[in-house]
Amino acid sequence: MILGIGNDIIDIRRIESTIERFGDRFLRRVFTDIERTRSDGRAGRAASYAKRFAAKEACAKALGTGLRRGVFWRDMGVINLRSGRPTISLTGGAAAQLERITPKGYRPRVDVTLTDDFPWAEAVVVISGVHDGPGTTTV
Repeated sequence: MILGIGNDIIDIRRIESTIERFGDRFLRRVFTDIERTRSDGRAGRAASYAKRFAAKEACAKALGTGLRRGVFWRDMGVINLRSGRPTISLTGGAAAQLERITPKGYRPRVDVTLTDDFPWAEAVVVISGVHDGPGTTTV
């Protein structure tokens, strides 16, 4: 069952100019250590950060809170599963909100898609509740 959907699009040049203006202060405030390590190693550094920024915005929308009610930027971190599939790791207020919106007997699943085509970066986040009952299969 779908619990929340969010999407966001951002101009990569906006993130690039913000990084130039505020540098590490901005990056440390918004992105997790894992995200910074991954993005700093990319040739398209600004595009990588922009996709992750869009994913955080989309996730906050899918949670139904936006960036308020205890949900902060670094509570949402884009990671990749062993399969390579992107997802978002939630901590703090974002994890608490995820727990609130997930019905009993279900476990949450966060699916993310990221794309960029200069000058745009986009992310879509779908939060689902997967039933934990017998005979349940997940993909």
